Amino acid sequence: MRQINRHPEKGVHLMLVLLPFVLVIAAYFIGSAVRLEANPHDKLLPGIGQMADAVWRMAFTADKRSGDYLLWMDTAASLGRLLIGLGIASLLGLCFGIASGVFPMWRSPMSSFMTVVSMVPPLAMLPVLFIVFGLDELSKIMLIVIGITPMLARDLEQRAREIPPEILIKAQTLGANSWTVVLRVVLPLLLTRLLTSLRLLLGSAWLFLISAEAISSTAGLGYRIFLVRRYMAMDVILPYVIWITLLAWLMDLGLRHLNRLCFPWAQGEKS
Repeated sequence: MRQINRHPEKGVHLMLVLLPFVLVIAAYFIGSAVRLEANPHDKLLPGIGQMADAVWRMAFTADKRSGDYLLWMDTAASLGRLLIGLGIASLLGLCFGIASGVFPMWRSPMSSFMTVVSMVPPLAMLPVLFIVFGLDELSKIMLIVIGITPMLARDLEQRAREIPPEILIKAQTLGANSWTVVLRVVLPLLLTRLLTSLRLLLGSAWLFLISAEAISSTAGLGYRIFLVRRYMAMDVILPYVIWITLLAWLMDLGLRHLNRLCFPWAQGEKS
């Protein structure tokens, strides 16, 4: 049998899924054990006990100066900025994608402009955003919006242009005007694509958020990582990185299940 036609059984599939994670974790703890044996005060690869102590200190022990539980405070601050930024970007991307994907008169000026804007490195705009919007929350949210919206809009435009013309013609034949076609035909097709696109762009959104928080913030996951790096506090940095990864994975999982729940008819064409 050709390798391209071989599929793992259920038990083998689970083992193959877990294998890379087990290898990475094993390699880390072997390296950590070797370094800590040579130098018990080594900070580069902290052991599980050191990281557990750091997690307890950050998540379950109130800060002596502020009285806050730092991990949860940072998580709330970062998630608030991220969700607001993704919400605004989704709304703008959907509007621009429909306008340029469905209406030829709007496609001409908007499609090329969005293509050019999507090529601008968002992180290069960060100093401009700080100057224009200040150092508070708005500049961090705007970085996510500017970084995500053009890519969302281009993807949704392409999806709108892939809708078979026969569907649009049938809707108009049945008496639908332009806005009815958009609301009853185009929008449902693009909403499922929007959720998929958001899943693919979550990593970029977190990157923009962490970058903005690292430069100017007083709370947030990115702020805390870059604050403790001066002390080489890897026992704090690594759990924070793992926590960010877990949050991003849970968001991806939530969007996938939301897509299945709201648009079960679209799952066949995705598979």
